[in-house]
Amino acid sequence: MATSVERALALKNIAVVGLSKDPTKAAHTVPRYLQHQGYKIIPVNPFGGEELLGEKVYNKVSEIEGPVDLVVVFRPSAEVPAVLKDVLTRQDVQGVWLQEGITSSEAEELVSKRGLIFVQDKCTFKEHRRLQR
Repeated sequence: MATSVERALALKNIAVVGLSKDPTKAAHTVPRYLQHQGYKIIPVNPFGGEELLGEKVYNKVSEIEGPVDLVVVFRPSAEVPAVLKDVLTRQDVQGVWLQEGITSSEAEELVSKRGLIFVQDKCTFKEHRRLQR
């Protein structure tokens, strides 16, 4: 059976909470990498402006028009529960991924109760590269 990392990376419409405008930050380079690998990246950043990586920027995941399969979070661990409360208002989200260095037992509990895929403290870029070998 596929691991949660493999199941998450099989999802193609990814909302990235905290996608950065700064091209030197991982919160910009990692989503850009995923976009180049064929994923649909949906930027979520209230300070992101109109467009990032050629896509419309949303303030919150709940405001995204169109499907969201996976939510990748680039925000401090303390902000994750508030992000999740918004994310879980959607019915189409199949998984939540907290980037490397981000953990939340509260988020894990909320996501698990819904039966969704949950990954924390792992980098989508590193895991994608590892699985491509």
